[in-house]
Amino acid sequence: MTGLTGWAGFGVVTGASLLFIVVLQAITFAVGRRLGHYNVVDVIWGFGFVGIGWIALILGGGDITRRWILAVAVTVWGLRLTWHMLGKVRGKGEDPRYAKVLGDNPSAGRVIRKIFGTQGAAQWFVSLPLQVSAVTHATHGIWWIVLIAGVVLWAIGISFEAIGDAQMTSFKSDPSNKGKIMDRGLWAWTRHPNYFGDSAVWWGMWLIAASAWPGVLTVLSPVVMTYFLVFATGARLLEQSMSKRDGYPEYQQRTSYFFPLPPKTREGAGSQGHAP
Repeated sequence: MTGLTGWAGFGVVTGASLLFIVVLQAITFAVGRRLGHYNVVDVIWGFGFVGIGWIALILGGGDITRRWILAVAVTVWGLRLTWHMLGKVRGKGEDPRYAKVLGDNPSAGRVIRKIFGTQGAAQWFVSLPLQVSAVTHATHGIWWIVLIAGVVLWAIGISFEAIGDAQMTSFKSDPSNKGKIMDRGLWAWTRHPNYFGDSAVWWGMWLIAASAWPGVLTVLSPVVMTYFLVFATGARLLEQSMSKRDGYPEYQQRTSYFFPLPPKTREGAGSQGHAP
């Protein structure tokens, strides 16, 4: 193995990744400042990981097969998410989450600290499996089973996320669904198929990295990602607002919160309400 490996290699890869994140977040902050709202930060969430994945591929000197697998995996996931979020925020005002965080004091320092700095730090930490894997030795023997399991889990995750988003977009585009709860397709199995898919994607990429030491030590990265998706900025916040709407409590009773499970019967539970 030649090139950047070990701790020295990790230092170069993570340093370049941090520099990329700072520049990306700074540019996005400037765009948001000019627009007068900061939901544009959601657009670069996935794109930031794509950049880190390619930095790891190019600068890392570890196993080339695993570097390419992770670069392709994070690129497919990140670019799809970037395109989806671009369509979601285009023409919209400030995201209520950011309005609540900033309150009556949207000063530059507060915006950077509460939104852009937080997201940048999360991008660096969650992407540690990509960075560490890029500078470690090849996967050998039985550990190929772990790598293949990671690819399978990633494929399940990206499928749930993409299909779930597509189903919701199609549902909302039909005027006849106005005032109804989306409880079809994957949304009948879990109330948050997109968030479940996101979590599965990162656990899959962690497994790929864990197929060679010391990739397993980056386990806190998918743990943190899953925590935010389930308990912090993702599903929990959405549930707080949606639970007050007609029809959603019944949907909660018959549909799994996060992990996909067969839906319960609709006994006494109508599907009328407001779409998420």
